[in-house]
Amino acid sequence: MVLLRLAILAAFGQSMTDFGIHTIDTGFQRPKFDAAYLIVENGRGAFIDCGTKHSQPQMLAALDAAGLVASDVDWLILTHVHLDHAGGAGALMQRLPNANLVVHPRGARHMIDPSKLWAGASAVYGEAEMQRSYGELVPVPAERVIEAGDGHVIELAGRALEMADTPGHAAHHNCIWDATSRSWFSGDTFGLSYREFDSPQGPFVIPTTSPVQFDPKALHASIDRLQARQPRAIYPTHFGRVEAIDAMARELHHDIDAMVALALEHERQGEDHSQLVHALQTLYVERAQHHGCRQSREQVLTLLATDIELNAQGLEVWLQRRRKH
Repeated sequence: MVLLRLAILAAFGQSMTDFGIHTIDTGFQRPKFDAAYLIVENGRGAFIDCGTKHSQPQMLAALDAAGLVASDVDWLILTHVHLDHAGGAGALMQRLPNANLVVHPRGARHMIDPSKLWAGASAVYGEAEMQRSYGELVPVPAERVIEAGDGHVIELAGRALEMADTPGHAAHHNCIWDATSRSWFSGDTFGLSYREFDSPQGPFVIPTTSPVQFDPKALHASIDRLQARQPRAIYPTHFGRVEAIDAMARELHHDIDAMVALALEHERQGEDHSQLVHALQTLYVERAQHHGCRQSREQVLTLLATDIELNAQGLEVWLQRRRKH
């Protein structure tokens, strides 16, 4: 039975760290790109994020590997309602009879009625791509949704999990503080740290400024707030546990300022979208090379292609919003 459980963990890209925390590869886009987490405490479980509807087999396999069944799950906690992290919430909740969904107050209505989320994303990607990448968005019954503002605490078999309102990437973003492990589940607030870029200097990280709510001042403050707790580890959704907290925070602050400077120069020069994309490509390649990453320039750009495009779009939306104010 132990060997079978280890095989399931390996097959689905999961690993258990101390304190009953399991990392789940949701299978979105590529291996080790998009993570959800399972916390197990005294035979009860809480999911943090859930990937897309297509991620349901991985989520249920994680329960099996941890020795739990669906009725043992008390909570599905969302860091934010972007579809790569929350798109599968409604479908998964149908499989979790005893669970409630915990979400930032600004995101709750989109889980109860996801039609606007679907319409907005479909306008960008098209219906066929939405079905391929995300699958159907299933509503969550309102009576099973808990709006969790800043400081809201839930308990998992006596284990406290505290919500922290952490805007900057999204206005509907909570990070979750687990006092037992002294760890943050940071969603996208603490940047993107893909394991392919790990080097002898530690994990590589870049901020995510994807549309439409990037706010550099708020993101700086949110990163400071996470760092102030002196966490033992941070669990970002892209991807997996990291421990070099102070070094990563410094890099994030530096890169946020560098990206904002590039965006402002892009605006001043009247450059088009492709020129901002090229400027971000140059920034990230230089950062990766300085960090000692082993990838070639072409490999870096391939791995970060989607994020570069989304970051450029988010910076442009921020510039538009800035002009209006």
